[in-house]
Amino acid sequence: MKSVSAKIPGVALCAVIAGLATALSGISVGGFSLEVVGAPVFAILTGMVITLVCPSLAGKETFSGGVKFTSKKILQWAVIILGFSLDLGTIASVGGKSLPVIISTISISLIVAFLLCRVLRMDGKVATLIGVGSSICGGSAIAATAPVIDADDSQVAQSISVIFLFNVLAALIFPAFGRAIGFGSEGFAVFAGTAVNDTSSVTAAASTAESIYGVDGILSAAVTVKLTRTLAIIPITLALALWRTRQAKKSGGEGGKFSIKQIFPFFILYFIAAALITTLVGLLPDSGLTAFYGGRFVPAMKWLAKFFIAMAMCAIGLNTNIVDLVKKGGKPIALGFCCWAAITAMSIGMQHLTGIFYTDL
Repeated sequence: MKSVSAKIPGVALCAVIAGLATALSGISVGGFSLEVVGAPVFAILTGMVITLVCPSLAGKETFSGGVKFTSKKILQWAVIILGFSLDLGTIASVGGKSLPVIISTISISLIVAFLLCRVLRMDGKVATLIGVGSSICGGSAIAATAPVIDADDSQVAQSISVIFLFNVLAALIFPAFGRAIGFGSEGFAVFAGTAVNDTSSVTAAASTAESIYGVDGILSAAVTVKLTRTLAIIPITLALALWRTRQAKKSGGEGGKFSIKQIFPFFILYFIAAALITTLVGLLPDSGLTAFYGGRFVPAMKWLAKFFIAMAMCAIGLNTNIVDLVKKGGKPIALGFCCWAAITAMSIGMQHLTGIFYTDL
């Protein structure tokens, strides 16, 4: 009980800041919705500013235990809960048409991240997080991957900052850009779902596109493509986990100790189990249970997952020196831009090849 009570002040601090960040993200300023920025970004920036103004706060014994717990364990809980929002069967059937585009964009981003990591001689964990975040689903993918590769708070903060920058640019630029180059409404939905990093930015870009195109359905189609793309979290995190377990086993074989319980991220298995539960419930005949599950439980889990991610991002911000982050930001931003540009070009090219480019909903 003593260890639990010691964590409460730090967890409470992160929860309060996450609550403020969530409220802030729901505001519109001059017609621009701050949801494009998102609660996790507001939370991590707030944490960084607090640490800049009061450097000793996160390190104080009163808060340190809870802040550390939030950045590690609550981040893992957020990923597990996120699994309840994934109905694997529905996503696979609806998003199947866009699968070649999704696979191609994910692949090119990971390849670019791997190659530029070598060329730029940058931190491999930061490169991995940016590559995964760019190719799959922004902050959620980074949240799932960070514990798997044992990335520290400063590495997560760098990656989130880069993803945020290109999320906002995509949400602002892509709707007009897509119309200008001749995308049909379905083509733009696939483009938004594959070339924009984070779900909130996909939503913003697709909503704006509906106004520009004067048709409904772009938003729902883009989100479905995005959720299909999100499924890539499962094989990629499992592959990274197995690779890290293998590396740790080799080290253990050379005289060190090896424990799979300490190395393998079992929370990913719980994430898969949550997605499977949602999938199985979706296969049941319509009843009070399925109505409650789909109508109340799943939306509640989505909200809770986002709130927990905001809490974890706040904790990471409290443990991050923003001055050092800015000084080291050149290479990560260059890598993020190259991943973003490569994904954009690949999405456009693959849509031309598959015939989706000019199609309408």
